[in-house]
Amino acid sequence: MQLGIIAVGQMRGSGEMPLVEDFHRRIEASGRQLGISGLSILELREKRGLTGGEKKRSENALIADALAQCNGPLIVLDETGKSLTSRAFAHRLQGWIERGDSDVTFVIGGADGLDDTIRARADMVLSFGPMTWPHMLARVLLCEQIWRAVSILTRHPYHRD
Repeated sequence: MQLGIIAVGQMRGSGEMPLVEDFHRRIEASGRQLGISGLSILELREKRGLTGGEKKRSENALIADALAQCNGPLIVLDETGKSLTSRAFAHRLQGWIERGDSDVTFVIGGADGLDDTIRARADMVLSFGPMTWPHMLARVLLCEQIWRAVSILTRHPYHRD
């Protein structure tokens, strides 16, 4: 199974980039034990110089185009979504693996969020709580939670209850 993240914005030069790279390496190394072949991150360029509504529509069109290549469960991150414990998230990951899904795709929208059509396509709308997180930090949180789920499933000592 291939994990994918589609995210608006580019991390180049951001302070969060080393964290994402570290979790990415951990996921790819330990995930093989579970049948996870890798993690890909597709960064979509933010639309500059557009007003809020135009920017959101343009970025969401880019996301929709990228989703045309995706097969398998689609999970979008949104503050209105469902909050899960780390163990519950790991259980979901295990379910996708056991079901034989070829890929699982996560979507992180830009600063103006996701439109209803993207959320409606999702198999799950996931929230990291009711607070709004910067989309670059949300990417770190997502990678960390994927790594934590892998560590739970492989009985790595990273996660402690």
